[in-house]
Amino acid sequence: MAKGHRSQIKRERNANKDVRPSAKLSYARVSVQKACFVLDAIRGKDVETALGILAYNPRYASSIIKKLLESAIANAEYKYSQDPTKYPNPENLYVAECYANKGPTMKRIQPRAQGRAYRIEKRMSHITIVLDAR
Repeated sequence: MAKGHRSQIKRERNANKDVRPSAKLSYARVSVQKACFVLDAIRGKDVETALGILAYNPRYASSIIKKLLESAIANAEYKYSQDPTKYPNPENLYVAECYANKGPTMKRIQPRAQGRAYRIEKRMSHITIVLDAR
C-alpha cells in the first residue's frame, strides 16, 4: 500500500507516465496473431516507410493498423505544436513500440451434421502504437 495523501500518490503515479505520442485501438475485430504479423513488419521503421509498407500489405489487419498509425501521427503533430521546444522535429518520427494484446472473444455456434454444434471463436485484440522522435 502506498504511503501519503491521495494527491501525493496521484502525483507520483502521473510522474511515471509515458509522454511519447501514441494511439490505441480497443476491440479490433482481428486476432492477435494476425495483427502481430503486420506489426512486426513496421516496428522500428520511420513513419513514412511504415505507411508505405501498410499501404501495399495484402492482409486485412494492415488497413486497421494504417488508420491507427495515421491517428498516432496526428496525435504527435498536435503534441509537437503545443510544445515545440520539447520535440523540435516532428519529421523524425518512428514506430518505437507497437503491440497487440488479447481482447474478449465472441463465441458463436456453427450447426454441423447430425444435430451437432461446433463453436466458432471470433477473436478481438487491443492494438497500441507508440511513436518517438529520433
